Amino acid sequence: MRRALLLLIAALLGLNLFVNAGSGYAQKRKKHAKNTAAATDSSAEPDKVLYNRALEDIKHGRHEIGRLTLQTLINTYPDSEYLAKAKLGIADSFYKEGGTANMAQAIAGYKDFIVFFPFLPEASYAQLQVGMAHYRQMEKPDRDRTHARAAEDEFQTFLQKYGNDPLAPEAEQHLREVQEVLAEGNFRIGNYYYLKQSYRAAAARLLTLTSRYPLYSRSDRALWMLGAIFERGERKDIAANYYAKIVRNYPLSGLADDARKKLTALGAPIPQPDPQALARMQQERTIERPHVGVMHKATGILHSGPDVRTAARVGKPNLEPESTSVAGVDVLTPGGQNRLGGGPGTTAVVATVTPGSSTGSAATAGAESAPAATGTESAPAPDATAPPATGAGTVADPAKAEATPAENAAGSGAAAPDGASAPPTNVANPPDSFSKTGDDKKSADKKKESTNKKKKGLRKIIPF
Repeated sequence: MRRALLLLIAALLGLNLFVNAGSGYAQKRKKHAKNTAAATDSSAEPDKVLYNRALEDIKHGRHEIGRLTLQTLINTYPDSEYLAKAKLGIADSFYKEGGTANMAQAIAGYKDFIVFFPFLPEASYAQLQVGMAHYRQMEKPDRDRTHARAAEDEFQTFLQKYGNDPLAPEAEQHLREVQEVLAEGNFRIGNYYYLKQSYRAAAARLLTLTSRYPLYSRSDRALWMLGAIFERGERKDIAANYYAKIVRNYPLSGLADDARKKLTALGAPIPQPDPQALARMQQERTIERPHVGVMHKATGILHSGPDVRTAARVGKPNLEPESTSVAGVDVLTPGGQNRLGGGPGTTAVVATVTPGSSTGSAATAGAESAPAATGTESAPAPDATAPPATGAGTVADPAKAEATPAENAAGSGAAAPDGASAPPTNVANPPDSFSKTGDDKKSADKKKESTNKKKKGLRKIIPF
């Protein structure tokens, strides 16, 4: 018994020695591997070391440290082969970190990469990420659509520039989802006006929807509403056109049978379904979509992003940019130009008439110069027998001021005798040789009134 106990103790001691030896060997191997890695890093290029270190920091959520490391790489090694990757890595770090300010920085970084490195394979990825940055910031259809429109533009640009890229299917699907959101916003506005019986406003929104977004999940409903609007307006030919579009482009729609009945009642021909549209709708029906439960509808108000589960999965989205000439698009034009500057909408200029000055000298810049009130000849002497010229400078508009003979004398440089004051401008009696009839007296009275107004320095408005 004692011998067996000694053998057991010896066996345990041997096992302990074996385990210790194995662990020591493992520690030596680990230390050797660490030393080898350190030697490799020391012998590697410093720009590569910086790049790998930055990627590791970004991977573990240390975005700011990773960006600082990448910026150090860019500033220290401007000719490095990792320069382009470093710029793209900075934009990716902003995108992964999220937030409004970081998304703006990411968009700027991706666009800079496209400008400086347009021929690299990563340029298509950068263009897609620009669209995705706007896509992640989209609001619901009844809210601000700034990011939705920007995302539509960026995805359209991607598909036009990189149509054969491996990332094209992803961009195409995101474009369908963005256009679903934009179309849903127009549909809600159009439906509101339709229920309010403001048919002109409803038609404007629904026309834009049906012309730009044929893949929208409720385009058939929008066409039906347009047909009803024009049918109420006694434009049955136009209404039949919209009912026919339902039968032709949405043959599996629940409104297709009703549209056929409408066409029969209007006496219009019933078109055949479009084979491509029929195939597309059949393929859409085979796609499994997530079920929207009551709980999700109740908590949907807590989410700021739109619900894009009803977006189409098949079909080519619209790649044409939105034009302001499309019906229903609100276009804000600049306000009218300065009304005193002679531009469109100008109606009058203001001229100040001061006593003793001629009428035309007070016209402002840009206004048409008024014709002379009287002739250009100098006024006759007080004892002259010839009457003053009346036809040369007649003013067509009676509202315009006319100068008296005394003012003409002053304006032409005729001097008064020494010691005598200038004759009054409202002369009551004309020269003896110039007899006036009743009409002439009325004209003289008007001249007196005009002259008195000029002396008071009144501002007059001269219409063009």
